[in-house]
Amino acid sequence: MRRKIPSHSALLAFEAAARHDSFARAAEELALTEGAISRQIARLETFLGVALFERVGNRVRLAPNGTRYAGQVREILDRLERDSLYLMGQPVEGASIEIAAIPTFATRWLIPRLKRFQDRHPNITLHIAECMEPFVLPGSGFDAAIHFEHPAWAGMHRHHLLEEVLVPVCSPALLANTGADVTLDALPRLHRRQNPDAWQRYAQETGIVLTNSAIGARYDLHAMLIEAALAGLGVALVPRLYVGAELEQGRLVAPWPDGKAVTKHFCLVLPEPIELSAWPLQAFAQWMLDEAHGHAEAV
Repeated sequence: MRRKIPSHSALLAFEAAARHDSFARAAEELALTEGAISRQIARLETFLGVALFERVGNRVRLAPNGTRYAGQVREILDRLERDSLYLMGQPVEGASIEIAAIPTFATRWLIPRLKRFQDRHPNITLHIAECMEPFVLPGSGFDAAIHFEHPAWAGMHRHHLLEEVLVPVCSPALLANTGADVTLDALPRLHRRQNPDAWQRYAQETGIVLTNSAIGARYDLHAMLIEAALAGLGVALVPRLYVGAELEQGRLVAPWPDGKAVTKHFCLVLPEPIELSAWPLQAFAQWMLDEAHGHAEAV
């Protein structure tokens, strides 16, 4: 059955005219005559059976139906352009993978290790998008997701990666400015907005006394907490796996014990078993599992 879709030329002419509110300016942008723009829009209106513009003397303005349709057409054309540019940027020989990942995990753990994957698989291009919430992977446009274990992933293939254990960290300058014998209770504490009781749980687990565990600035992401700690703003309770480099370099210190409980479990989510996945995804999945195993052994 033939699709009822207007011509590409008519849609381009309409979108430009709607955006400029002028046939003349649309003609200038598209390197056409004003008459050609008018004819394209007339054909589009005939095709749709709806008036898109109101003619007022020598001027035109969008009709209510035209206003709604212009927004829809613009969104579709923008998406089509993005998808086309994406395909144009693909390597002639090779493959690409679309990964959805938790932002801080991607920036603090995954991306710093990607050079090793690139060296091992130079013909595979990895595209990473942020993902804060679980979603239905099949049909999403993503080949895999890196996220926390969650019931929403039921029916998909999950592979355990790493455990999130929180540790208090701060800039060594903060301790130097307050004295070596200062207690954790006396220092400003930083919070992740989504885990407002994290410090309270930490105090209960470790036996460290915190007079008011809720006091302190709040941030949305662990990445923000880490930057705030580096800036000397206070003590941040963050996953140890995110701050390994800073602790090794001495940019952050952790003179207090780690939390005793595993806060969350990271997993790699695939639409099908690794052994049945296409080659590029299979290669990435196996590399991720190897990297996570190596990291866990090194801790």
